[in-house]
Amino acid sequence: MPPTLVDTDILSMFLKGQPLVISRFETYLQHHAKINLSLITYYEITSGLKHLGATKRLTIFLEFCEANIIVPLSQPAVEIAASLYAELRLKGTPVDDIDLLIAGTALAHNLVLATHNVRHFGRITPLQIVDWGS
Repeated sequence: MPPTLVDTDILSMFLKGQPLVISRFETYLQHHAKINLSLITYYEITSGLKHLGATKRLTIFLEFCEANIIVPLSQPAVEIAASLYAELRLKGTPVDDIDLLIAGTALAHNLVLATHNVRHFGRITPLQIVDWGS
């Protein structure tokens, strides 16, 4: 199992206790010491939980983050995301900026992306994806 970056949708499913996703995390952790999530995913989950006023869930999420790896947003990741943006816009198949930054992070760090959003991330040809949600 290759080193993997967990997308926001998969992490959200994990935090909600979806059995299949929990099983995927357990299998991954048999091969790797920690789960990788991007700083962008950290932002998305944190902002969503704060908006909901879900302090208990936020505390659980922050504890999860302390035990795992938050992959920073770097200049190489942003440059990759910007190139992907331009390429996909020219093709007429744009992808949201947030998803491009997550994809750029995965590509900059040579990570496979675990997502259930195969439709959007599948447009990014150099990106390797796996669907942990089905």
